[in-house]
Order: sequence, then structure tokens, then C-alpha cells
Amino acid sequence: MLGRSALVGGSDSPAKGRVFIYEVEGLKQNTSNDSNNYQFRSSSTISIVVPYSRMNEEMQRINRMGGKIVSIKAQ
Repeated sequence: MLGRSALVGGSDSPAKGRVFIYEVEGLKQNTSNDSNNYQFRSSSTISIVVPYSRMNEEMQRINRMGGKIVSIKAQ
């Protein structure tokens, strides 16, 4: 099936190395995110660099922490 192999992700996938920057506001410092390598305040916006393969997981994590994604930019 030649057509199917073109649709299934391979090593030459254009999304493989893509990175996106999420601008997030309203995150609250709490026990679930104290292990992060960065600190933030609930009144500020922060930028989080996210690989394409983890976009959905990161959106869910931000939502659980009470944040709102203001913008998403491709890098």
C-alpha cells in the first residue's frame, strides 16, 4: 500500500523537529508544579517551549494548573 505508507509517520516527518512556544497566563504555583525548573506568579505570562509531539499533553497540564494559553507560535 504505497498511499498508506506516505500517511503513516516516518523518520522524515516534517513535524519531528518542530517546536512551539505557548504564551500562558494565570498559572498558580502549587504543590503539583513545584518540581518545575522555573518559578512563576499567577499575574504574569510565561513562555513555555513545547515539542510538537507533546502539544496535547502540555495543553492539558496547563489547564489542570489553572492557566490559560494566550498564544501559540511556531518556532
